[in-house]
Amino acid sequence: MIGPHQVTIKDIAKRLKISVSTVSRALRGSADISDDTRRLVLSVAEELNYSPNPIALSLRDKKTKVIGVIVQEIANNYCSSVIGGIEDIAFKMGYNVLISQSHEKLDLEILNTRLLASRRIDGLLITISNESSNVDHLEEMIAKGIPVVMFDRISDGLKTHKVVVDDYKGAFDATSHLIEQGFKNIAHLTISKHLTITQNRLNGYLDALKAHKIPVRKEWIVYCDFDEANMKNEVRKLVSAKKRPNAIFSSVERLSMASVKVLKEMHLNVPGDVALAGFADNPLSRYLNPALTSVNQPTFSIGQNATELLIELIESKKAEEKYTTIKLKTSLDVQESSLRKV
Repeated sequence: MIGPHQVTIKDIAKRLKISVSTVSRALRGSADISDDTRRLVLSVAEELNYSPNPIALSLRDKKTKVIGVIVQEIANNYCSSVIGGIEDIAFKMGYNVLISQSHEKLDLEILNTRLLASRRIDGLLITISNESSNVDHLEEMIAKGIPVVMFDRISDGLKTHKVVVDDYKGAFDATSHLIEQGFKNIAHLTISKHLTITQNRLNGYLDALKAHKIPVRKEWIVYCDFDEANMKNEVRKLVSAKKRPNAIFSSVERLSMASVKVLKEMHLNVPGDVALAGFADNPLSRYLNPALTSVNQPTFSIGQNATELLIELIESKKAEEKYTTIKLKTSLDVQESSLRKV
């Protein structure tokens, strides 16, 4: 038997085999819920001794005009530029922004969502950590009446608005460019398998190889965590192998930077010995020696679009029936690191 202080609207939804949002709307007395459903929900709520969450109630009754944001690291160029876009729209719409960092740790991400909820935010914008295969903590936020919008690293399982870039095409274009420059032995450095961006960028890489009739070498697809020593060690193993790649395509900026460092330490020439290309949002990439070929993302626009979607959810009088995924275009900035020298 569930105690009175443990019951949530998830428990009611599970008992009735209906969605959490339907239960939430029924308890709020929304006009789009039938009388029969509302009576059934209220009956089960009474039976289970359900007590409404006080935070959710206060949020419903009075908006705080504060948006929470969770990113991996503020110092990350991608995240800082997205935050700029978030603040641009939020401030124009009369909202303030609270920013937290997950540092790529799921437990810290969960803690931050709950801390932000306790500060009575009106909504949450989030790009999930490398460890976040489970998003129950975000379902928990939505169940409390706090809308969530995801960007960049998203979960397909969470029903909400999302803003992404065309990761597949960005990866396809970068890999095709390396092949067209004469680099046929291309390795792919990437992050956690469960992330949508990992899957999409891997598929772009694989399809570019397939389009050019180049066989896939599974040992050249390397999954890394975000510990710098681990990243550098994986790159070192890759380029020290008897059969080594002559190019590396990285799915995130930090892996590109790790590759640059290791190749310099090993006195390998870029692009003569190993060419480089990867997703990056660091404006200084083109000032490296050699300048780094990058798949660039419209980071400021990502922040703007995500914030507009969240504020629409916050200020909407009706329950959302359809959720939008906005997909923005990438661009390939070709620099010396991937150009075959004649």
